[in-house]
Amino acid sequence: MGKTIEKLAKHKGHEIVFTSKSDAAEGDISAADVAIEFSTPEAAVANITSCFNNGIPVISGTTGWLDSYNDMLKLCENSNGSFIYASNFSVGVNLFFAMNEYIADLMHPWKDYEVSVEEIHHTEKKDAPSGTAISIAEGLLKHSEKESWKLDGHDAKDLAISAKRIADVKGTHIIKYDSKIDSIHLKHEAHSREGFALGAILAAEWLQNKKGVYSMKDVLKIK
Repeated sequence: MGKTIEKLAKHKGHEIVFTSKSDAAEGDISAADVAIEFSTPEAAVANITSCFNNGIPVISGTTGWLDSYNDMLKLCENSNGSFIYASNFSVGVNLFFAMNEYIADLMHPWKDYEVSVEEIHHTEKKDAPSGTAISIAEGLLKHSEKESWKLDGHDAKDLAISAKRIADVKGTHIIKYDSKIDSIHLKHEAHSREGFALGAILAAEWLQNKKGVYSMKDVLKIK
């Protein structure tokens, strides 16, 4: 993701002034107008904290660290910072999120349909279920009597999420409504990482000269 973001950002005329990897950092972080943070669950909090402490707005697309999300919101507020976190920055996925909630509300009265979520990613992805699948599940729960989502759940009170890891899959998410009579499936399939990278760059451009915490709904003007 980092390499894809760097390539596309340069193509759009932006300058990369600082990069950080697990084993090395290069450049001057204080020269940055905005940071795009795609790392690992173990590194995300330290990276975001460093940016806020340096007065740098943050776009974060790392998943698997959200136990510390509220702490980062407080740090953002205390430092008068700017922050956008998204489980997925793809424009298509964020439109998919909006479709999900609309369809969930439409399907809510029809109790013969059992809803579930399936996600498929590359074998290098460390967290399961994906942050995108969790965001989908949270949207579904707003329009359901189910109590929570659960990975490989089988209890009627749980919204089941299944996670598969297959080599070189960029990211596929399927919302399934299944009944004895028929099935309705809504699917998003990423063909490359460029959609995620372009969405993150779009968010970084949008966040300029703003203060506070925002979401991709704000960036894309999704009501």
